[in-house]
Amino acid sequence: MSPTDNKSEFAERVRHTIYTRFAASGDAASVDEVAIALGAEPSVVAAAFDRLATERHVVLDAERRILMAHPFASIPLGFSVMGPDTLWWGGCAWDSFAIPHLVPDAPEVLVATTCPNCGTAHAWTVGREAPPAGTQVAHFLVPTAHIWDDVVHTCSHQSIYCSTACVEEWLAREGLEAGYTMSLETLWRLAAHWYEGRLDTPYTRRDPQTAAAYFRSVGLDGPFWGLA
Repeated sequence: MSPTDNKSEFAERVRHTIYTRFAASGDAASVDEVAIALGAEPSVVAAAFDRLATERHVVLDAERRILMAHPFASIPLGFSVMGPDTLWWGGCAWDSFAIPHLVPDAPEVLVATTCPNCGTAHAWTVGREAPPAGTQVAHFLVPTAHIWDDVVHTCSHQSIYCSTACVEEWLAREGLEAGYTMSLETLWRLAAHWYEGRLDTPYTRRDPQTAAAYFRSVGLDGPFWGLA
C-alpha cells in the first residue's frame, strides 16, 4: 500500500511535518516542501492541507499557505515569542504563552507585545514553572462558540492590555461589547496544557466536552467559554 492510500493517516503525517517544522524553525512549510519531505505528490499533499484545514488543525489562505497551526503563526498578529534560538509569531496571547510548554528546546521564552489601547510595550519571560509577574490583563473578545467563524479575527483580538481601564477604553472607542478579561496568571494556566501532544503523532483534537472540562480545571467558567 502506498503511503498516501490511507488519507487520514497521510494527513496526520502532513500535520506532524507542519508542526515539527514550525516548532524547530518558526517557519510554515509549503505544500511543495512537505511533498519533498514525505516523498509524495504535491497534489496529494495539497489535498491533505485542505483536510487539515477542514478539521481545524491549520488555517490556510486562498493559496493554501499556512497562516496558523496553533499555537504557531506565519503572520504577525501582535505577539513575538523569542526562544533560545528561534523566533516565533504567537497567534495570540493564549498561543504565545503556550509555546514554552510545547516546544522541548524552549522551556523559557520572551513574549513581547503592545497594548492595543495605548501602545505601551510589554514583555515577559514566560516559562513552565510559574506564571510571569505582571498586573496586565488579557482580554478575549470572541466567545469560544464563535472562535472559528473567523479565526484570524479571533486571534487578532486575544490581546494583553495594561489594565482593565485600557480594555474598557479600547472597547468604548471601537464600539464593542466586552469579552472575557483574565489575569496573566489565569492566561498562563489556560495556555500551559492546552496544546499538549501537538508535536506527537498521532494527535487527536479535544472534543467540546473535554475542552469544557479543561476550561473548568484552570478556573474559567461562564457562557463565554461554552459553560452553563
